[in-house]
Amino acid sequence: MTIALDAMGGDFFPKPEVEGALQAAKDFNVKIILVGREDVVRQELDRYPDWQDLPIEIKHASEQITMEDSAGRSVRAKKDSSIRVASRLVRDGLAQGVVSAGNTGATMATTKMVQGMLPGVDRPALASAFPTRKRTSAIMLDVGANVDCTAKMLGQFAVMGNAYSRTIFHTETPRVGLLSIGEEEHKGNSLTHEAWPILKSLKDMNFIGNVEGRDVFNGSVDVIVCDGFVGNVVLKVSEGLVEATGKMLKESLTASVTRKIGAFLARDAFDEFKKRVDYSEYGGAPLLGLRGICIICHGRSTAKAIRNAIRVAKEFAEGPPLTGLCS
Repeated sequence: MTIALDAMGGDFFPKPEVEGALQAAKDFNVKIILVGREDVVRQELDRYPDWQDLPIEIKHASEQITMEDSAGRSVRAKKDSSIRVASRLVRDGLAQGVVSAGNTGATMATTKMVQGMLPGVDRPALASAFPTRKRTSAIMLDVGANVDCTAKMLGQFAVMGNAYSRTIFHTETPRVGLLSIGEEEHKGNSLTHEAWPILKSLKDMNFIGNVEGRDVFNGSVDVIVCDGFVGNVVLKVSEGLVEATGKMLKESLTASVTRKIGAFLARDAFDEFKKRVDYSEYGGAPLLGLRGICIICHGRSTAKAIRNAIRVAKEFAEGPPLTGLCS
């Protein structure tokens, strides 16, 4: 199993990418190709004397796409970018998946162009897992790959999310919901009004109708469909809420000696809670609809997040193929 890793994509490249690759190579029995400027990547790798004993190699790419770059322009102009070279490795069968913490729009556009799309899919969708009270995961898509969507695209997202939930999370009959501002069919905007009958008409799908923001975490739905603008807002608000809650809770628990003792006694419960809501535990989100595997990570991903994203890519590659999903 070989995974190509964009070593120049994240906000703090290449340190977390290199460290995460080393951890993954040790833990998951996977070969990793670090793609980027060879001098930069090798300099970071040489900080770890034992790296040459691991299944890691470097693939040179002379260019880099930054977070400030326009997705369309960078894809056309930077033909030797690290994400493009990594995508070619997947297309040519030299790697089974690509992982990147880089510019989401550029990664989506590049992988779509290089790897191609599955039959019947107009645009790929980014699918993110949200923890729920019932200790299951709810899949939301799209969470940022497509800001503007058509009703037809939401129907395709529903099909892909349904298949993803069944094959990867082993949900026998996923409950699929359309994210809106009310449960009633007439609630929502023009996009949800147009998408509702499309999702309702899909065969072999348990469409439960509209769901609201409060349903994301309560375990009442397995697949949540929305456009990338709304999905990305939900994702970023959730990440911010988790971070703020953690800091406020820490401040409260350390305000007195008595509270510190209580926090010490309950540390196992707090550790478990942190693990359930920490985005780095999930690693990254798959870009569904491509002819090949692409996992997109947060731009500020840590080494732990990169490690787990490589694990997700490996598990995705080992699972049943998600082909021929839409028509």
